Amino acid sequence: MDGHAITMLGTGLIGDFYTNTLHGQRSRDRVAVVYSRSEERGRHFAQRWDIPAVTTDLADAVAHPDTDTVVVGLPNHLHEEAITLAAEAGKAVLCTKPLARDVHEAKRILDTVERAGVFAGYLEDLCYTPKTLKALESVRQGVLGDITWVRSRETHPGPHSAWFWDGRLTGGGAIIDLGCHCIEIIRNFVGKGNRPVEVFCWTDTFVHPIDDEDNAIALIRFDSGAVGQFEVSWTFRGGMDLRDEVAGTEGTIWLNHFLRTGYEVFTSGGTAGYVAEKSEAASGWLFPVGDEVAELGYVDMFTDMFDAMDAGKQPQETFYDGYVVNAIMDACYRAAKAGSWQPVEMEWRGGTTPRISHHVTTFDGHTVIKEEVLPDGRRKLILRDDNSGDITERVTDVG
Repeated sequence: MDGHAITMLGTGLIGDFYTNTLHGQRSRDRVAVVYSRSEERGRHFAQRWDIPAVTTDLADAVAHPDTDTVVVGLPNHLHEEAITLAAEAGKAVLCTKPLARDVHEAKRILDTVERAGVFAGYLEDLCYTPKTLKALESVRQGVLGDITWVRSRETHPGPHSAWFWDGRLTGGGAIIDLGCHCIEIIRNFVGKGNRPVEVFCWTDTFVHPIDDEDNAIALIRFDSGAVGQFEVSWTFRGGMDLRDEVAGTEGTIWLNHFLRTGYEVFTSGGTAGYVAEKSEAASGWLFPVGDEVAELGYVDMFTDMFDAMDAGKQPQETFYDGYVVNAIMDACYRAAKAGSWQPVEMEWRGGTTPRISHHVTTFDGHTVIKEEVLPDGRRKLILRDDNSGDITERVTDVG
């Protein structure tokens, strides 16, 4: 196939990011139809991106005869309707995060596309950032050993559009908006076949006069014993903070994707303009992003989606992944309300994962707990006597 003709559903910020990426990355996929709930926004969007057809009718946009793929960049409460229409039209469908407002809605969506047999990709861009893809390759090669702990953090001053702030439309607050990113990043690093077992979560609303959480922290325990930790906030000041840390039995990776990436500018503010997503200032020390759509993962995400579509295989991120993320988020909300660990309830397809194991070495009949090299080159060993349980240390010249 030479390329794909796309129906873009949504003309907000995410629609801009998506269309910018699609028109530039493979140079053969084009948005042919755009849908907007606002006639004026739709018209301006179509003019900006040179899109031939624009409509305010969702069903007409999805069923348009000139397109083969539907990209859903709509508010959460419209995902199920749009995806159902795409499945009924027999078109490939790509949906922004989160897949749904809760696990039940996510399961209905998953069942819909699987019954229809259409290609379905979950647009979780932050799993495709260049640094994340490089780090995942290191993990797959065993550079870190067994993964024991993953921390993912996304914080910023709050969403751009009004609907994000209404939990009736979204399904929640900062967890639904940001936690979905963090959870899927964690799952990629611990292994998608590693079942999320239970969750502990704290939420609160510190700043914004809304009914849902603007801050949250959660722990996710996996089948292997590994732990995922996420921190999300709509009250962080100073821009958007995207960081991940991955720890294993043999190594550690630290990732900073957005706020402090080595490009720093000071200006007294003589001119004003766009700096980066969620940036709060146009003067003083600023932290621009060189290629925003690439750094946020959009380029590699859409390349993966369309390459998988053309090859007749599954992409890295599927609707089943989105369903699992919704199941974990539901458990987070239950845990925050109950103040206790709560099980992740879902249809699991990933099998079982062996528990993290440690390689045991011995020295002079004792089990080695830790080994380090001293400044003079000698080795210091922390040893355990397995019979008595006593812990001792010994310095040796033996290499």
